[in-house]
Amino acid sequence: QLQASGGGLVQAGESLRLSCAASGRRFSNNGMGWFRQAPGKEREFVATIDWKGANSYYSESAQGRFTISRDYSKNTIYLQMNSLKPEDTAVYYCAAARSSSTSASVDAYAYWGRGTQVTVSS
Repeated sequence: QLQASGGGLVQAGESLRLSCAASGRRFSNNGMGWFRQAPGKEREFVATIDWKGANSYYSESAQGRFTISRDYSKNTIYLQMNSLKPEDTAVYYCAAARSSSTSASVDAYAYWGRGTQVTVSS
């Protein structure tokens, strides 16, 4: 129901825009989030946005470099990632929360998409 795309191999300092398209149902009333998981590490929060698109917040590592947004007409959320660093290398997942608000907790999310690999070379 959620499919992330847009990952790839880039050099440090470059940008990528991830997309997460929903199919089968709409998530217009759900808070949405992006998480990532690097090899051997736990899944970690990156960014979240509420159902209105009015509130968003970011992990400390993403703050100032990443921007989350949503397009209701396309039933899609995005993660614009600028100034990428090698430590951003991970599989990125999008998710839809159980509620309409933002959340940084993995447990707040009921729907998860397949991830997309982001690799940043130094």
